[in-house]
Amino acid sequence: MQNNPKKRLSALTGNINIKKTFTKTASEDPDITGIAYDSRAVEPGFLFIALPGIHVDGHNYIEKAVEQGAAAVLYSDPEFDRKIENSAGAQKTAFIRTVNTRTAMAPVAAAFYDRPADKMTTIGVTGTDGKTSTVYCIDQLLELLDRDCGFVSTAACKTASAIEKNPYRQSTPEAVEINMMLSRMLDSGKSYAVIESTSHGLSPLNNRLGEISFDAAVFTNISHEHLEFHGTFERYRDDKANLFRKLRSNGDSTEHSGFGVVNLDDENAQHFINAAAYTAFESNNTAQAPRVYTCSLKNPSADFYAHDIEARTDGSSFSITINTSTNHPGTTTPCTVKISIGLPGLFNIENTLEAFAVVHMLTGTPAQRIAELMPELAAVKGRMKVLDSGQPFTAVVDYAHTPGSFERLFPDMREQTRGRLIAVFGSAGERDVEKRPVQGEIAARYADIIVLTDEDPRGDDAVSILEHIAAGAERAGRETGGRQLGPLKRNENLFLIPDRKSAIRRAFELAEPDDTVIMLGKGHESTIIYADGPIPWDEQTAAEEALAEMGFKK
Repeated sequence: MQNNPKKRLSALTGNINIKKTFTKTASEDPDITGIAYDSRAVEPGFLFIALPGIHVDGHNYIEKAVEQGAAAVLYSDPEFDRKIENSAGAQKTAFIRTVNTRTAMAPVAAAFYDRPADKMTTIGVTGTDGKTSTVYCIDQLLELLDRDCGFVSTAACKTASAIEKNPYRQSTPEAVEINMMLSRMLDSGKSYAVIESTSHGLSPLNNRLGEISFDAAVFTNISHEHLEFHGTFERYRDDKANLFRKLRSNGDSTEHSGFGVVNLDDENAQHFINAAAYTAFESNNTAQAPRVYTCSLKNPSADFYAHDIEARTDGSSFSITINTSTNHPGTTTPCTVKISIGLPGLFNIENTLEAFAVVHMLTGTPAQRIAELMPELAAVKGRMKVLDSGQPFTAVVDYAHTPGSFERLFPDMREQTRGRLIAVFGSAGERDVEKRPVQGEIAARYADIIVLTDEDPRGDDAVSILEHIAAGAERAGRETGGRQLGPLKRNENLFLIPDRKSAIRRAFELAEPDDTVIMLGKGHESTIIYADGPIPWDEQTAAEEALAEMGFKK
């Protein structure tokens, strides 16, 4: 149950487009004690928001919400007008029809929770890959600097003192949950909030982050993903760029503008830099456009340039040269600091570089002080987790599941593997089908053996998904570790094993000393979703159990 003060319905609906109201003998302006868009969560006094959906239409559950005591219902389908007008429930429930309940939910939720984002320093992180790790690094650095911080991410969230699993299976939850979580952060004394900002969350079609302005926006990278929702790559990219359009400007009646941080090594970086300029234009023509700082592992002229890089499986070291004028005490520019982190891979250098830049610019902490804290950064569960049960080969669990993340991970793993590289992965059902053969093609360029298996088939045929991936793998040109390899052959170095536990066990059985087995796509997730629903799953536990069955134990 949501423990919040009552709000009048009129206080929640003042900023939405109202088309029609039905009140009859009910109070025209009832007290609202909570908000729900799932009728099962409705309690007496709640506002029920009927959302149209792909599989379920919330309008079909209005009657149930009324039976459970909803004080008011917000809906959008005009076909329900007559049914509601003739309903006995209208005697006790206020009904409001708006143009679009999904987009209206953000202003309603923000009003109910007293606009918590306006009372905090908010940092948004967007991109295809690296969002969760970057969110986690920013949070840790702020906490190490004694800034009370909360966060929301794919893997976990922190609204009070403890880090908890994200219960919503959405990296960016719906507007009701986002505002509720920010409100809880405020109640627990937090002044900073880091929000993993997905393309779904930033899309105007969903409007989950519609009422949140940001003090800092971070762009990690972008590659082929989620076209089943966005339709085109250009639309996907532009929806992500909305984060930079949501930066605060000094035209927002604030004393400062927000700022952006972009990965200059991504070919789409300029699109996000341009989006930040929109903020000032939208506010007024005299507002100062947010500054955007660049980060790079390749371009020495970037504001934050990482160089002298040594990436290892047990961690990495590098230097950061700051070329921009920061006006922060203790930092003159250009200046260079040496960094050491216990996180493997070039992609973690990218993530921590951007986290360094954000925290440095946001807090004004001297660069050397932040550098001293970097070795304390811990990895997110399910991200590049090396398993050690005494086996003679390396076993790694990671969440990589997009072409972009594959392009980053596989070259690193190939370079660090002395023996053969064995990859276990799949691709999600009812999601972007075009990426499946691309994943297979990338993996085949670097891996000696590929074992394809279930990720989240959902309502799609599991074997068909694996065949899509295999098609890309089989047509790929293969050159691994400087060796020209022949094509992959079924049941020799390309296996299709839908059952994930059996697939992991097969990969381990094939592994020899000095080989590396990488298990991708599930990471921290706790289920595998099939047509008839989810089943429990823990990748690390499943892998350790398979190793134990083979005689390897911690």
